[in-house]
Formats: sequence, C-alpha cells, structure tokens
Amino acid sequence: MDCYCVGILVVDHLCTPIDHLPRAGELVLAQELPLELGGCAANAAIGLARLGVSVGVVGRVGSDPFGDFLIQQLQQQGVNTQAIARAELPTSGTLIINVQGEDRRFIHSIGANAALDAQALDDPRLEQAKVVYLGGYRLMPRLVAKELVPRLQRLRSRGVCVVLDVVIPDSSDHWSEVGPVLSAVDVFVPNQDEATALTGHQDPVAQARTFLQQGVPTVVITCGEQGAVVCTSKRCVRLGTFPVRFVGGTGSGDAFTAGFIYGMLQGKDPVQCAVLGSAMGASCVRGVGATETLFNRQELEQFVQQHQLPMEELPFP
Repeated sequence: MDCYCVGILVVDHLCTPIDHLPRAGELVLAQELPLELGGCAANAAIGLARLGVSVGVVGRVGSDPFGDFLIQQLQQQGVNTQAIARAELPTSGTLIINVQGEDRRFIHSIGANAALDAQALDDPRLEQAKVVYLGGYRLMPRLVAKELVPRLQRLRSRGVCVVLDVVIPDSSDHWSEVGPVLSAVDVFVPNQDEATALTGHQDPVAQARTFLQQGVPTVVITCGEQGAVVCTSKRCVRLGTFPVRFVGGTGSGDAFTAGFIYGMLQGKDPVQCAVLGSAMGASCVRGVGATETLFNRQELEQFVQQHQLPMEELPFP
C-alpha cells in the first residue's frame, strides 16, 4: 500500500437538509435518511482510492451488520481491509443532522473504535507504506500518547511520512495527549474549531504557531468556508475556497486530507498539496454524505486546471 489510514471507522446515519430542528414531540420530514460509510480513516481511504492510490485501512468494527456494511463499502471502493479487526463492541455510529443554512450537528457512539490501541501500529505492513495517516485521534480512548509516540517515531525512522488528524469530542483538556505527539508526526491537519479547543487561540495563524513550536514540520488548519491556512517554519499561506454549490459538509475535512496526501505522494510541496486538498473538499460538499461526490483523479486534475484558488502569503516570523 502507498498509504495506510489508521483510526476511526463509523457508520453515518444522515438526513438530507431539513428546514429546522424539530421541537420536542415534533415530526420534521426529510427527503432521505441515507446510511453512509464514515469516520476519518474510512473517508480518507475512499478519497485516496478514488484518486488511484493503493490504500489500506487499520481499524476496528463490531461483529454486526453495520460492521459488515462498512467493510463491504470499503472493499467496493478498492480499499484493502485486511487490517480491520472485529471487536466485541458494536460498530461505531454517528447521527448527523443537517439543517439548511447551519453547520452539521453530531450525536456519536464510540463503539468498536474504543478497542483500537497503539499496538495496531505494530503491523509490519505499515512500515512498507509511504504515508501513514492517523485520523480521529482523541476519539479512541485506548490510544494514548505515551504508547503512540514511540511507534510513530519508529515509522518515521523507516522513512514513512506520518499525517495526524484529531477529533475533539468535549471541552476537557486534550492538549496533554496531543501536544507530545506532534513532534512524532510530519503533518498535522486539525480544523479551526479543534485547534481552538487545543490552543485557546481563535486565529489560525496563532494556532499553527503553537503547533509548530511542538516540533511538527507542517501544520494545516482547515477553516470551512474560510478556506485553510498552511504553515511551516519558513512560510505561511492562507488559501481561499473553490466555487461549488454547498449541500453538506460531512467528510469535507477528510476529503481535504485525502487530497493533501495525494499531493504528498506526487512529491508536491505543502501549499500545492493543500490546493489539491481544497479541491477534494470542494467535491465533497456537493453531496450530503462523506464520499458520494468525491472527485476521481481525472476530475481532480481537470478541476484544478480550470479553477484558480485564492491565495495570500502571510507574515510569519
């Protein structure tokens, strides 16, 4: 595999956009209630497979129909599932409520993702990959920094590039578990809300500076409709967004990460990778699910050629 995506695997229970949240006892109609594959590792893996990357997933699902559904969906998209194990817990699920003109609302059950620990990174197949992506860190309670750091360091010593993303589920202190891991990864890709929860800063440049000080070489803060900020020790760039019709934001951050990793595998610099990530994110928001409208390689390359992404160099000492 060129890339292994390690982390949360989720079945998403969605509604197409409704005009308002129901009051207590009220019934609100949605056009559809689709069941979709979700979770950072699964979403990113499908995005990479669409782009022609050989990709596998490392994760945990339950011995239930939802686990069967998740594995079958990944296999149908060309993702290697040999490193997915069954746990004695139900498959993780997220209820995603889409309201017109508002950001998504989530109700989540950790389920089988609670069974994933750092030993999953001991799989020797990961050392043969070019990139290992860890997605959904902090939503897997058994995955802790003191066990994770030496394993990520070992992968990097073997020439593997490590990309990290997080999911911050509550307002408790997650910095003590995230901060020490940053020196053991090559790229950190949180969204602005997650970065605010970790650093206390609202400004993405200040957030990126905090993360860089922990030793990570490249930080990308995704900012939804405000684009993204890409920072290294020598350069900081603010990217805008591509013009597409917005339907739903579910999975857009994972699509961004897939595009970014695709750029890494093509040997592109971080800003060029982020342009590809932005285009993949734009393709994602055209649908209600996390993967249904993702570009394939030809569509991505054509889209980037036909559209100019706004870009601004930022002062960054």
